[in-house]
Amino acid sequence: MTDLLKQETGKTALELIHLYVISEAKNMLVAVVAAFSEIAYQLGFENPPYFARLFKKEVGMSPKNTKTNA
Repeated sequence: MTDLLKQETGKTALELIHLYVISEAKNMLVAVVAAFSEIAYQLGFENPPYFARLFKKEVGMSPKNTKTNA
């Protein structure tokens, strides 16, 4: 099943999950006045610094910059 998913989308299941979670985080950062650490917890991450690194890797900017650039 995972091979089929990668073949069809070019991404692994984990990569697709990360893309979805990052998309939700971006929406929450724009719509909600909340600290990024709180958003990370709401999205199921127990380690906000890890989520911030993942966010920066996927988006190309830190979560702090996302609010000002949205």
